[in-house]
Amino acid sequence: MIRFSLICENEHEFEGWFRSNDDFDTQKKRGFVDCPSCGSHKVEKALMAPAVSTARKQETIALAMGEAQKQALAQLKAMAEKVRENADYVGDKFAEEARKIHFGETDPRGIYGEATLEEAKSLAEDGVEFMPIPVFPDDRN
Repeated sequence: MIRFSLICENEHEFEGWFRSNDDFDTQKKRGFVDCPSCGSHKVEKALMAPAVSTARKQETIALAMGEAQKQALAQLKAMAEKVRENADYVGDKFAEEARKIHFGETDPRGIYGEATLEEAKSLAEDGVEFMPIPVFPDDRN
């Protein structure tokens, strides 16, 4: 995952996590990247210093967020958890299963899993509706 410093047209600064630079570009183009403060979709990458490994704990870093960002992060985590609770995990077969559901080859149901950028592009071209679920660092425990 790559962390980008982002800034909206109203000069609100925030961070976003993406699998790659192409992932950011794709999500931005599809309207999935917006400012948590004002909702603007006119978001650009801000200049950022290179990441330097430190011994700071994650809890210390999280406390540096403002209250609005903490609340937004908690809401995102709750949304992602609710989606996972009410859907079937299909792993790396996500694109295949989503396409089967879309074309009526299997019963409709909520699913989640992993897809490569190429698979996601192909799904979008086929008109399959889907959206990325945020993956948070503490989800990997």
